[in-house]
Amino acid sequence: MTAALPVLTFHDLADCSAPISLSPQVFHDGMARLHNSGYRTLDLLQAVAGLRQGKPFPARAFVLTFDDGYESVYREAFPVLQRYGMSATVFLTVGEKKMTEMRGQLPPLNRRSMLSWTEIREMQRWGIVFGAHTLTHPDLTLLPVEQIEAEVCGSKKIIEDTLGAAVPCFAYPYGRHDRRSRAIARQHFACACSDKLGLVTVGSDPYALERVETYYLRTGKLFEVMTTRLFPWYIRARKIPRTLRRAARGLLP
Repeated sequence: MTAALPVLTFHDLADCSAPISLSPQVFHDGMARLHNSGYRTLDLLQAVAGLRQGKPFPARAFVLTFDDGYESVYREAFPVLQRYGMSATVFLTVGEKKMTEMRGQLPPLNRRSMLSWTEIREMQRWGIVFGAHTLTHPDLTLLPVEQIEAEVCGSKKIIEDTLGAAVPCFAYPYGRHDRRSRAIARQHFACACSDKLGLVTVGSDPYALERVETYYLRTGKLFEVMTTRLFPWYIRARKIPRTLRRAARGLLP
């Protein structure tokens, strides 16, 4: 058992230099390395249940999450998840209009192709969990409370109506949250993910869960570090300059 749990966050799997992109090959090799080292995925809700009960997490466990709903999740990540029997939660930005046709795609985000409902349904049947990530991906801290509610609850309703399943998890767009958005998330979800860099521990807030972003796992060597005792120290070291930069920009909640 262990006292700290990595929740890994991916966005688009693509060979480009954008901060939200990770090379598909790095992802494939990283998941293979973790699997071959005895690491296994833990469902996000299971992790939160253990957190609420104050229980330690299983040794060599980690949580996989994907934000936004890019098409590469189906094309690049899904076959890897199937190969290694891994679970994941995919947070969807669904758009303002319900698009439930068999081939209907989610509206483009960051000029990138998004998942279709056909692909989402296929992944759901295999066991992938889908969470809400708002309608249009705004910074919730900049919106009036009525609009926060509409973005959060509107996305939850569209996903639930389309997939016929409860949506218990939420991720704040850009990871940014404040007292108002956390209160709304607490009212409608079992947990919510933030962009706070760190590992989930007994002291974590279920409505502002720490995660480790793609940016900090950009090479095979960094995935290798995750399998060692150095990983928590690596995350702490990377957290210091990140926190200072965010404080200077006024982005800390």
